[in-house]
Amino acid sequence: MEDGIFFNQSKYIKEMLKKFGLEDSKPMKTPMSSDTKLTKDEECESVDSTKYRGMIGSLLYLTASRPDIMFSVCLCARFQEAPKTSHLEAVKRIFRYIKGTTHLGLWYPKGTDIEIVVYADSDHAGDYVDRKSTSGICTFVGCCLTSWFSKKQTALAISTTEAKYVSAGKACQQALWMKQALIDYDVRLDDIPIMCDNKGAIDLSKNPVQHSRTKHIEIRHHFLRDNVQKGHISIEKVPSIDNIADILTKPLKRGSFNYLHLGLGMMEHIPQIILARFSFFCLNSSSCSILFRDNLNTSSEVL
Repeated sequence: MEDGIFFNQSKYIKEMLKKFGLEDSKPMKTPMSSDTKLTKDEECESVDSTKYRGMIGSLLYLTASRPDIMFSVCLCARFQEAPKTSHLEAVKRIFRYIKGTTHLGLWYPKGTDIEIVVYADSDHAGDYVDRKSTSGICTFVGCCLTSWFSKKQTALAISTTEAKYVSAGKACQQALWMKQALIDYDVRLDDIPIMCDNKGAIDLSKNPVQHSRTKHIEIRHHFLRDNVQKGHISIEKVPSIDNIADILTKPLKRGSFNYLHLGLGMMEHIPQIILARFSFFCLNSSSCSILFRDNLNTSSEVL
């Protein structure tokens, strides 16, 4: 378009719904209920694993333009080895959600400043199988979402601070990679802000003193602190309600989900009122969070 690029996969979604016989299913407002607790569910009936894996594979391809389903798809993908009916129902709900949001996509406005901001979050002990935490990272260049992922942490975190600290470490890796990649385009940035909503993790990244509560954390995670001290990155506090990466760590209620997926830069069309809010949100998410909350109901109705 004249003022930016709109990217979505609506044609692919329609083909996918037809392939799995879900084109007549009832649309849902969110990809996963906030009360969902997926486990191995040994007592439940098994389902066709080939079909289940096909559905997961199709959804994973869709996440190229739909970060709003990233967490839900990755969670369901953990049960591909022995899927049960409860897992299949969760996957079908994702399909029902995308059926109602076929034209939803990512908006990349023209004239965006080249400034990197990385959001990091985690859901402590959110996995009901092994109680490991899930990290969510999303990276913005100006207003444009450039990378995102939702991944279960490899080690068991014994506190929320540790889980958030590990996620911030992953965000640091992404920030340094983006910083280096932009040098090829003759763009050199100073410290890159990483937005975190946990004061303990922020203090730990700045304090070189090893406390008894944190000395068990693997050394490889402490490169975050090293890069903070060198000035390559900075860790900044963001209110939990405004941490965009939260949508990549756990199922959310409808209000929070609509608020954060708009923050990702996702929309069906570009009415000027929403574009103005979105652009202002990109400039400084902390200072404009009140404006966004005040207009949440209007934005949700339009989307």
